[in-house]
Amino acid sequence: MVRKRVLVTGGAGFLGSHLCARLLKQECEVLCVDNFFTGMRRNIEPLLDEPAFEVMRHDVTFPLYVEVDEIYNLACPASPIHYQRDPIQTTKTSVLGAINMLGLAKRLHARILQASTSEVYGDPEVHPQPESYCGVVNMVGPRACYDEGKRCTETLFYDYRRQHRMDVRVARIFNTYGPNMHPQDGRVVSTFIVQALRGEPITIFGSGQQTRSFCYVDDLIDGMTRLMNVSQDIEGPVNLGNPVEMTMCELGELVIALTGSSSRLEFRALPQDDPRQRRPDITLARRLLHWSPKVSLEEGLVRTISYFDRLLADPSEADKLVWKLQ
Repeated sequence: MVRKRVLVTGGAGFLGSHLCARLLKQECEVLCVDNFFTGMRRNIEPLLDEPAFEVMRHDVTFPLYVEVDEIYNLACPASPIHYQRDPIQTTKTSVLGAINMLGLAKRLHARILQASTSEVYGDPEVHPQPESYCGVVNMVGPRACYDEGKRCTETLFYDYRRQHRMDVRVARIFNTYGPNMHPQDGRVVSTFIVQALRGEPITIFGSGQQTRSFCYVDDLIDGMTRLMNVSQDIEGPVNLGNPVEMTMCELGELVIALTGSSSRLEFRALPQDDPRQRRPDITLARRLLHWSPKVSLEEGLVRTISYFDRLLADPSEADKLVWKLQ
């Protein structure tokens, strides 16, 4: 049997590591490329003994010369605490990385999928957000390096599609959570869980009435692989996320209950450009991919809490993770 050879950029990150594992289960050969700026080797350690798995340290802002059949381009810091540390490099990673990966796909005549984001909708005035909605993004705000970088990436993908007749796929990913998240990445689920396990106050920004929709990582990866593998031509982006919406206060209380923590909610000022609400319209994903999330929020949080509980119980791992952010 000839195995399909698949490149995953950002393969040592949260989503990338889960995607690599799923592709190996689908009997693909996987080339994991990561510069380890935010990706962690511990995420892919369970895969290192797989004969069909290969790791390459590389920054996608530089050209890459490999031979593969498909490309998943996930390389880019995805949490505010990470992408705001070096906003210029974040924009470069999105834009130059996309140009380099599109160039590689063009040379190889390979199908390529771009991991975009619900952040392209900004602070939305349409709710829930369909793919046809253009969004409201502050182009000069502190989040713009990520938001605008991804918007430009989508433009590049569809210009390559029109100009070079390339087979491109774009997934607009909404809030996703699960094992392999960095405990200090600033995302709300990981932050709340770590604070609850440590008995620290649960930090709520603003009134706590702003909403998000959380998708468990297994469901998200299922959606991504379906989008890559669907045979019909896909003309535009596809939302991937869980349409079940909840407030930040509700999430905080649920995490406290599931961890049995003594933590209490603590309110702080809302950061600039923080969206008030976010919920995907997944009508297109249901129709084209026959996909919708299966894992409930409570079930997914229990699995994620178990992961962080084990991680925080290992002093050597905790020290490494703290050092990584310094």
